Amino acid sequence: MTLIIGNIFSLLAAIFIGISVIKKSKKDLIGWQIWDVIFCILSSFVLASYASATTNTVALIRNVLAYKNKLTKKITGVLTFLCVVVGLWANNRGIIGLFPIVAAGSYTVLMYTTKDEQQMRWALVSNLMLWLVHDAYIQSYPLAVMDFMLSVWTAVQIYKNRKGKV
Repeated sequence: MTLIIGNIFSLLAAIFIGISVIKKSKKDLIGWQIWDVIFCILSSFVLASYASATTNTVALIRNVLAYKNKLTKKITGVLTFLCVVVGLWANNRGIIGLFPIVAAGSYTVLMYTTKDEQQMRWALVSNLMLWLVHDAYIQSYPLAVMDFMLSVWTAVQIYKNRKGKV
């Protein structure tokens, strides 16, 4: 029963992240990702991936602050530190439990430090691949499928943008 409930939350998260990537403005994208992260937290908790639940909680705080244009360098540093420390403390999945910590921590830093769209896309692909392995391992199937689809779609966007500049 927990697998079914976890995957219902996972499906809702996948729907919200899917909606977010078609949004034109950064604020709209982040707004939809707030809902994605809420359902990721619920899915991770139900599927007993506590490092994922805690790192997603930090990501929720990051996204809310980014949505409100309150994400500063100092806050980014504190959130990255919290992501790593709390994620490591809560990790009950061994090496696989490290994937959400690395994904969320690196994405938090890149969200603040880079303005280059291609770098953000590369960061997103690497982030999604870490989540894909993690989500497949904890049997969060809708999110694993969405991770894969968004990785492919983002890689195509990288190629298209690179091709246009050559």
